[in-house]
Amino acid sequence: MSTTSDVRGVRPGLPPDQPSCSAADLSLHLLRLGDDALVLGQRLCQWITRAPTVDEDLALSNIALDLIGHARALFTRAGALDGTGRTEDDFAYARSDREFTNALLTELPNGDFATTVARQLAYTHYAVLFYEALAHSADTELAAFGSRAAKEVAFHRMHADRWTVTLGRGTEESARRMRHGLERVWPYTGELFEEDAVLRRLAASGTAPSPAPLYETWLWQVTAVVAEAGLTAPTPTWSARGGRAGLHTEEFGPLVAELQSVRRQFPGGTW
Repeated sequence: MSTTSDVRGVRPGLPPDQPSCSAADLSLHLLRLGDDALVLGQRLCQWITRAPTVDEDLALSNIALDLIGHARALFTRAGALDGTGRTEDDFAYARSDREFTNALLTELPNGDFATTVARQLAYTHYAVLFYEALAHSADTELAAFGSRAAKEVAFHRMHADRWTVTLGRGTEESARRMRHGLERVWPYTGELFEEDAVLRRLAASGTAPSPAPLYETWLWQVTAVVAEAGLTAPTPTWSARGGRAGLHTEEFGPLVAELQSVRRQFPGGTW
């Protein structure tokens, strides 16, 4: 992937008083975003031939393809920045599950359709807000990616919003399932907005937005959709974290094994 950034991963010509970020910081951040997209896309692929309708089979497949496309772009840039020369395939197929840095929300098992919708509701509202903010990055390549990704994920968000309301205002059973889905995913949402030293340095340099300030807007948006569905947003008593550090759920290992199965059968194969 071509890049307009200097060796440190930020646009040349930043004001003297604006701190820069390191290539290592930016590469790690891109890897996290790419892992989020890849893992969620892989989960959604598991709905192929299993979705409630043919239309939903196609819709979820297309959403998964968009996410995997985002992962490819992010991995390519991450490999160019970290000095290893790793490709998108290396990141996807040549790492152990402990080396993935995705948020735990993205790896949660699909469960029933309502649980998948709840997971999509939480993730897409976060992702649109984050990518819209990323579109103002001082790194011109990142800004262009953020602008494009925000538009694509906005359609994913519309899909999740529509199904949340449809299920919540449907039958007693569909509302029960939607309520259960929200309760299942809600404790995993906080990790999306956590900051660490890497994110703080990137935000200070103007390279990437801090996710923490996005939380209140996210909460307002998803709560409004849930209310429109005739439901109440959960108030979890605990919060899951650890995905960014490679600590994953027990269901994640089988997902990675499924993702990497062909590569393991044919090491070094290219298509």
